[in-house]
Amino acid sequence: MTRRTERLNEQFREEISDLVLRHMKDPRIGGLVTITEVDISPDLTRAKVFVSVLGSDDEKKSTLRALGTASGFLQRELRRRLTIRRMPELAFLADESMEHGQRILTLLNEAPKDEA
Repeated sequence: MTRRTERLNEQFREEISDLVLRHMKDPRIGGLVTITEVDISPDLTRAKVFVSVLGSDDEKKSTLRALGTASGFLQRELRRRLTIRRMPELAFLADESMEHGQRILTLLNEAPKDEA
């Protein structure tokens, strides 16, 4: 990954987070929504946007559906905010790493303590 792509990934993550938090009023977006990572392809045609939603499974599904529906709006807004020649197509994917980490911590806390 080039330095430019890394900068774009971080800039997209910050801007999408701001747009979702402050400008989207979709009632399907539920729970605590965090844009954890953006991975833009080297040719700038696609961007995978990883989203973590703390809430029920229904909230996660509806939030991802709402973000997918709003991708056109988000791309237009990003085009206004950023000076980039080619705007990548946004694809929203669930990021389960936080839930996975929480599950591991729970298992570690429940494990029997070794008394040596």
